[in-house]
This record gives sequence, C-alpha cells and structure tokens, in this order.
Amino acid sequence: MYEVTASRCRPKTFDELAGQEFVVSTLKNSLKSGHIAHAYLFSGPRGCGKTSAARILARSLNCQKAAEAGCSGNPCGVCDNCRAISQGASMDVLEIDGASNNSVNDVRQIRDEVLFPPQTGKYKVYIIDEVHMLSGGAFNALLKTIEEPPPYIVFIFATTELHKVPATIKSRCQQFNFRLISVETIQEILKKICAETGIEAEDDALFWIARESTGSMRDSFTLFDQVVSFSGGSIRSDLIREKLGLVGLEKLNALSEACAANDAPGAFALTDEILGSGVAIEQFVIDLAGYYRALLLLKNGVTRESLLGYRPAQFSAKTLEVYDSIRLEQALDILLDCYRNIRYSVSPRFELETAVSKLSWLSRWVSPSELKDAVDSAQAVLGQSSVPGQSNTPGRNIPGRQPVKDTRTYAAPSRNVEPQQSSGGRSLSDDFRRMVAAKGGASEDEDVPLWDGVVQKKPEASSEVPPEVERVLSVIPGTVIN
Repeated sequence: MYEVTASRCRPKTFDELAGQEFVVSTLKNSLKSGHIAHAYLFSGPRGCGKTSAARILARSLNCQKAAEAGCSGNPCGVCDNCRAISQGASMDVLEIDGASNNSVNDVRQIRDEVLFPPQTGKYKVYIIDEVHMLSGGAFNALLKTIEEPPPYIVFIFATTELHKVPATIKSRCQQFNFRLISVETIQEILKKICAETGIEAEDDALFWIARESTGSMRDSFTLFDQVVSFSGGSIRSDLIREKLGLVGLEKLNALSEACAANDAPGAFALTDEILGSGVAIEQFVIDLAGYYRALLLLKNGVTRESLLGYRPAQFSAKTLEVYDSIRLEQALDILLDCYRNIRYSVSPRFELETAVSKLSWLSRWVSPSELKDAVDSAQAVLGQSSVPGQSNTPGRNIPGRQPVKDTRTYAAPSRNVEPQQSSGGRSLSDDFRRMVAAKGGASEDEDVPLWDGVVQKKPEASSEVPPEVERVLSVIPGTVIN
C-alpha cells in the first residue's frame, strides 16, 4: 500500500530531526543525565517537527535497550516498547487531540488515569496536540496535575499558537520553540528522497519546492508528492510551471525590461501572453511581487539564493541598471496594493493592467523625499536676497514696498507633452537649470524686477546644478516659455 512521503520519512530519532539543533541537543542531554521534567511545551509553526519530537521523546523514555545499556538519547527503534509506540499501540503513551477533547470532563478523565502506573515502560506519557484549543476550565483543571504529578507521569504539549496558552500552564512546563527549517536543509532532504526512490529531479525544481514550503517540512513533502504524481519520475522546472500555472523567470525578466524602458504597449502584450497561457491573475501578481522583491534585495547587496529564489545572475541586468532602491520599493508597493484591491475589484484583470501601466512609467517617478531634496537644494541656491534680511522671491508681499509684476507668460505644464521649442521660446526646465546654475539668475541675458527699488541682477558666473534638482528636472516635460 502506498504511503505518503510525510509519513514514510517521519524522523524516528533525534538525529533525524532536521533544523532543530537546540531542541535536539537539550533533550538528548536531559535523557543522558536523567533530568526528566514532568511537563514539556513544544511550540512553533506547522510542520516543523513538534509531534515527531514528542513521539521520539516518548520512545526514548520507555526504550528497553536504553534502560539496560545506559541512555544515549536516541531510542533503539527495535525493542517491543519502541515498536508499540511507533505503531500507536502502546498503553503507556497516549496521544490526545486538544481540539476534540477540550472540555473539563476530558481533563478529569486524565486526572483519574494518572493514578495508575505504566504497564510495560518506565513512564506514562501524555501527548496533547494543539493544546491551545483546551477551554479555560480545562486548563484550570489541569494545573494541579501537571504541577505535582506522580513521578512516572510526563506531559508533552504541542501548539502552533503559544500566545493562547495561559501563563499558569507555561510556568509549569519546560518550553521549546521550534523554528522554521531553512530552504537549503529541505532541498538536501528532498535530494536524498529522490536518490532513495530513483526519481530524477532538477536542482532548480527541488529548490522551488523547498522555497514554496516556507520552512515547513510537512508542506514540502506534500508538494513533493503532488509534483511526483504528474512528473512521471522526472521533476523539471518547466513542467512544474506548466502544470501549476506559474510565471517563469524569463517572462518576468522580459516584462520588467519592457517596464523599465517605458514600453507600455510591450508590457501589456506580455501581460496578455502570460495570462493567455493559463496563469491565474493572483498568482501572476504574487510572482511579479516576489520578482521585484528579489531585485530590491539585490540592489541592497543581498545575494543569498534562498532569499532571492533564483541565482543572482538570472535576474535582468537592464532592469537593475535602470531602477534604484526607491523605485523598486515603489514597484513593490504598487503590486501589493494591486493584490489587496483584486478581492474587491470589478475586474481583477483591470487591477493588474493598471499596476502594469504604473510600472511602465516607474523610471520617471519622483518620490516625495526626492522632490523635497530638490526643492531644498533649489531654495538654498536661489534664496540669496539682494537686500539683507529679505527674501528675493518674486511677487512676495513686503511691507512698505509694492511688488513689481513679472510680465513674462508661462504655458501651463503638460505631463505627456514632449519637450518643444517655439520661435524665440525656451524650455522651462532648461531655464530653471540656468537659474540654479547661475545661483539666483532667472535669465542669462536680462535683469529681473523683484519689487519696488530691488532688482535681481544678471548672473555673472555659473556652477553645476545640484543632483537633486537635476533628478527632478530630468523627468519634468519641457514646458515652453513664450
């Protein structure tokens, strides 16, 4: 009969418990020294080995060979007690589901049973899984029992929600926090399973399975079984993308390059092609957000493959060259907002296409902090007053002086208009650049009246434009001064 990988590969000794070095070393030392606590509390995310560790501890406590030859910390796995506990047939190890046995009456039954000593082993072990599901009354009824139990009783509690366990229970238990398992560790375990079962698998495919499991060993085994079922004995990355409707890195690179080049038509065409291949809109947004997150990490010097999801060399160099960290953060914000809005949108595709449109002009986007820096730099250059203690801002009302109107006319700025030159006119951004470079001159060939009796003189020297101002001017469309 077929047995799923999660059950077949369940660890049977502490040495096989992956990714929990602190828990393993502490429990093995306790068993060797004989310092056995009367209550343990195992907490951590799903699928990281809490129940497996509880069963291993129960077998180690009742292992017959360990009792004869001195405990080494690991159960032998071949004695009668170890086999009975592994098969769930031992009367000395009882596993209780806290979700379905959460009443005071259930706890009262446990209190009555602990009075009877173990039948074949040294300890009588109670493993209560999802202990946080017990009611408040059940927890209170259990307090006295776990505080002063008979010497042959050991309680092992397991929970995924430690904050729901009362502090009175925590204070009576030795607590062990289980951690998420690293991607590299999961990938190595999957490689061993493939070698044992004769399955061919690409490293990239196993890496994807390990990354998608998000640190849960059980989730990785479940996903591995699903992939094996349609792979025909050969696990390949392209087959996984085709069957599960994923967006490949090549298409993500092409889409990001189109957006970086401000090629909105090309970005929309690639989006339609990806959706036409059967990729779900939600999955598309997730993959695209993960891609820009990886670019942001790369831009900040992070090259760890387990965090990026792919090798650093596989990402588009053109996109990394165009975008800086600020624009990549904005791209990630756009995609995260898109995912949140999809749920309540009239059309999820409309939300996705709007997000792609925003990404296609992201290189011209100016952040509020950059705009502030540009304004501050421009004010620092242009803010030199011709009258001590007074500002030289044209049109400002000064008591006792009448402002002189600037008779020049400016065309209204247009965001989508290409830079133009009219006869006798000049670009507003070019004129502003000259003003900044001249440290206060509004024109390169004329004096500017500010108010009655005060005139801004023609600049005599020029200097470089501050980079903050140059950044803003580079994305401002050319507005013509008549």
